[in-house]
Amino acid sequence: MPALTGRHVLVTGVTGFVGRILAAQLIERGAKVTGVATQVESVPGVDVRAHDLASLPIDPDGIDDVIHLAGLAAVGPSFDDPQRYLSANSAMMTNVAEPLLRSGRECRVVVVSSGAVYGAGDGMPLTEDSPMVFGSPYAVSKVLVENQAAYYRSRGLSTVVARPFNHIGPGQRTGFIVPDLALRLRELPAGAVLRAGNLDARRDYTDVRDVAAAYVRLLEADEPAHAVYNVASGVSRSGWDVLDHLIVALGVNRPEVETAVSRAFDPSVVVGDAGRLREETGWAPTVSFEKSIADYVASR
Repeated sequence: MPALTGRHVLVTGVTGFVGRILAAQLIERGAKVTGVATQVESVPGVDVRAHDLASLPIDPDGIDDVIHLAGLAAVGPSFDDPQRYLSANSAMMTNVAEPLLRSGRECRVVVVSSGAVYGAGDGMPLTEDSPMVFGSPYAVSKVLVENQAAYYRSRGLSTVVARPFNHIGPGQRTGFIVPDLALRLRELPAGAVLRAGNLDARRDYTDVRDVAAAYVRLLEADEPAHAVYNVASGVSRSGWDVLDHLIVALGVNRPEVETAVSRAFDPSVVVGDAGRLREETGWAPTVSFEKSIADYVASR
């Protein structure tokens, strides 16, 4: 019998990039899935409800577990409206946890943070004990949410924090390196120069299907031994690597490339260590970097 048979899981942000894939995996594992999102969109097998989580608490009735994905999730735009990121992401956590705490339900809450809470430099790969560096309002908001999770854990709510590093794969929307470069390559006139951001920076990319599987493992774990778990591949790849694989997947000629100067807050190399998650749950990435990019191209 699937491990989550009979469990009713609430997924916040269910209509997003990760949410749709996560919901499918939960259903495959036997769970009943309800989702909340700012706007109702169809997600197969899921009861999706419109809900402004930044303003309204969830209804905990009948909920066994929660995977909290919802939140403002881009680093760059957070500099333009920092208080919105702090207020919205913190309010969403409150509106998930407070109703559950008051209900007295025994409920696991997987809280999705970000690998962006870490700094960069010589201390690679980054473990859960690596120093935090408050490099953007987005990162500050995620640390705030993690502190809220710790507070609710001290009050008796079973919270566990996942810190995913960059994720890619089918269904990703623009605003991130793979979809943005793919769109530019598709629309680039023959012989034109491709203008891109900083392609020298190296990031740790994990396929979205593997990221979702990590959240499922944390939900299924009897009692996580730690409060925080990295979700990462353990390999860093540059923007040039992304570009090279997109060129192959799209079947286009390599254009001349003009890149922008790196932003001051961008670390040059990021690599995550997910050893804790591997050892305790058996999780490991299964989708290669090459397949992830090829599947993204095939999905558009």
